[in-house]
Amino acid sequence: MSSEYLMHLWKDLKSGLKWICFGLICGAVIGTVSAVFANLIVLVTGIRTTHGWLIFLLPLAGLGVIFYYHILGADRPRGTNLVLDSIRNNESVPVKMAPLIIVSTVITHLFGGSVGREGAALQVGGSLGYGIGHLLHFHKEDRRRMIMCGMAASFSALFGTPLAATMLAMEITTVGIMYHSALLPCVVASLTAHFVAEALGASEMSMIVESVPEFTPMHFLMTAVFAICCAMVSVLFCVTMHKVKHQMADRFKNPYIRVLISGILVVIMTMLVGDQTYNGTGSAIISACIRDSSFHIAPYGFLLKILFTAVTLSGGYQGGEIVPSLFIGATFGNACAHIFGLDPALAAAIGMTCVFCGVTNCPIASLMIAFEMFGFNAAPFFMAAVAMTYLFSGNYGIYASQKIHFSKFDPAVIDENTH
Repeated sequence: MSSEYLMHLWKDLKSGLKWICFGLICGAVIGTVSAVFANLIVLVTGIRTTHGWLIFLLPLAGLGVIFYYHILGADRPRGTNLVLDSIRNNESVPVKMAPLIIVSTVITHLFGGSVGREGAALQVGGSLGYGIGHLLHFHKEDRRRMIMCGMAASFSALFGTPLAATMLAMEITTVGIMYHSALLPCVVASLTAHFVAEALGASEMSMIVESVPEFTPMHFLMTAVFAICCAMVSVLFCVTMHKVKHQMADRFKNPYIRVLISGILVVIMTMLVGDQTYNGTGSAIISACIRDSSFHIAPYGFLLKILFTAVTLSGGYQGGEIVPSLFIGATFGNACAHIFGLDPALAAAIGMTCVFCGVTNCPIASLMIAFEMFGFNAAPFFMAAVAMTYLFSGNYGIYASQKIHFSKFDPAVIDENTH
């Protein structure tokens, strides 16, 4: 071996050890915070379920969320979009984002806002990852990996999917570009956070699909058509989210009035539905769609979840869009299973995977989350579905700061933000 090779090996070894140590620290710290947060969400969801009248306090809770952001100097929160911009442009992510999103998301869940929790995962992970790197005196050039490392750790702790968390952190910022330089720290942080979260009793979303038929050409055709339908549902979700948000911002300039109107609308919609099926994360409905083949929900249920989530988040309540996207995909699959000749549980699992792919534009992470949640038995179904959804979901996405670098249809560079 040449001396030049040995020098490069020594340099790589030092860099590797540095990022392994950072990944361990990041995974342990952020895994702990995220596990506590996950347990809080479960706790407040149980309280709201037991005391249904809390939904009527949602408008007042919204006023509290806006005031909380105001006193901490975040009158115009950019949330996950700030994290994505920071990865791409090497900007700083304020550490105060972590307590902001944790407290406000817990409040939103307690009083029945229709949101998820991954918004907190990406924001908590990004801000704490950056903060830990800053305390350890990492160079500015390392910021990108610090933030992605934190995102992977928090997502892994909250969802129990370390493979998907690693891929999502490297894939979500710029469609068509994978930040491979962050692979080692993201893997270490993701796995560490996963073990820490397990030790602290954070729940996972693993739901193995047991009944999987042999993958035939007819199944490929049916899966492909179903995936295209799911792609259209994901586009509808993205467009509705952006349109409702812009309309609310244009019509109600005052954030306190806006969140009050939003909260009142959610309460009215809940009363019209007659129950709280579409409030909160909807994890129980997602689980029922996968685990109970006899479970059925209204065929328009996915549309109601889109509306509930859009109205909640457009008002200024905090949370995430990914768990609602899983709810939308699961209920759409459940409603359409018989049309495409698929088992309801399998159709729900494919629907969840496809809508997740459509709103995030992350096909590799989508496959990983399908394998970790539902098992590898249905791998051919998921592979075909994700490929079709990614292609037919176009340049739409739930995060406005996400960039489409390469066209999905040819190798041309388009470099534009998602719609």
